[in-house]
Amino acid sequence: MQRTTPPFRADVVGSFLRPAAIKEARKQFQAGEIDAAQLRAVEDTEIRRVVDLQREAGLQVVTDGEFRRAWWHFDFFEGLEGVEGYDAVQGIQFNGVQTKARSIKVVSKLGFGSHPMLEDFRFLKSISGSAVPKMTIPSPSVMHFRGGRNAISKEVYPDLKDYFDDLAQVYREAIKAFYDAGCRYLQLDDTVWAYLCSEDQKKQIRERGDSPEELARTYAEVLNKAIAGKPDDLVIGLHVCRGNFRSTWISEGGYEPVAEILFGGVNIDAFFLEYDNERSGGFEPLRFIKKGHQQAVLGLITTKSGELELAKTVEARLAEAAEYLDINQICLSPQCGFASTEEGNSLTEAQQWEKLKLVVDIAARVW
Repeated sequence: MQRTTPPFRADVVGSFLRPAAIKEARKQFQAGEIDAAQLRAVEDTEIRRVVDLQREAGLQVVTDGEFRRAWWHFDFFEGLEGVEGYDAVQGIQFNGVQTKARSIKVVSKLGFGSHPMLEDFRFLKSISGSAVPKMTIPSPSVMHFRGGRNAISKEVYPDLKDYFDDLAQVYREAIKAFYDAGCRYLQLDDTVWAYLCSEDQKKQIRERGDSPEELARTYAEVLNKAIAGKPDDLVIGLHVCRGNFRSTWISEGGYEPVAEILFGGVNIDAFFLEYDNERSGGFEPLRFIKKGHQQAVLGLITTKSGELELAKTVEARLAEAAEYLDINQICLSPQCGFASTEEGNSLTEAQQWEKLKLVVDIAARVW
């Protein structure tokens, strides 16, 4: 059964490799050789191109490739009221490589305000044609997890309960603002749930004085508060990511440790789940996804290398997943974005598009 509303049988996580024109324009902007308007003009041109390429690949959904961002999360967070970005002592450690040293802190009361990404979405919508434009933003749990208590002003938020209440309210305002701008497909990107599946990450969480189990309950509650009362025609997805930076990763482990509270308790419309290799575990946790409209978008096509998967292998894995969840509650996508940060993963633009076309071809056969 094909789908006429999101998520689609062939879907996409969001980010694409930054073209050379974008990289060069950013360098010129940072050097003071062009101004913000000139940079935006280059971005507009390249976003038009990437939207056209997504439609040519056969996708019913399009994103702006996150071409205006350096990071999948910090750019959004720094646009919120009460949040300040800064150059950290060190970057985030991935498997064998470290990101640039950037982080955020909460310095005053949180608010959504007139966020600059609203205009970014309006532009995407204006050029999306017959495709559905999807907006991607980081999940609220990401805002808290990395820095924890130390990144939140104790003067502003002496009680973290007030912080989490405000965080949920900020996301309610964000959801309404994007909806009012015409967004009907919103994706929340979340690395934290995958960390809560990793024994190594859970050890680090306990060492800093937090309880992984308590964090899971708190994050589930914040998510449900944020999306409570959303319009019926707005589809909200949650992408559970194990880390994606220059083709490396952070966490490993199947979804079983969080499956019941995440799949069974968070009222999201679609879960985008990474299943590109053995680090992801088996499909058994899918049994907790609620029967009915809720969808699992399985990321069976890796974005971390250019090697093209065999269609028959992917189709066999979809059949295996269908042992735990009705095939009509399953969709297909790449495992993650192709460039969660501006550096991008280790594959070519041509390989990127080959992978997307493979997703579309397989979905057309299976459904």
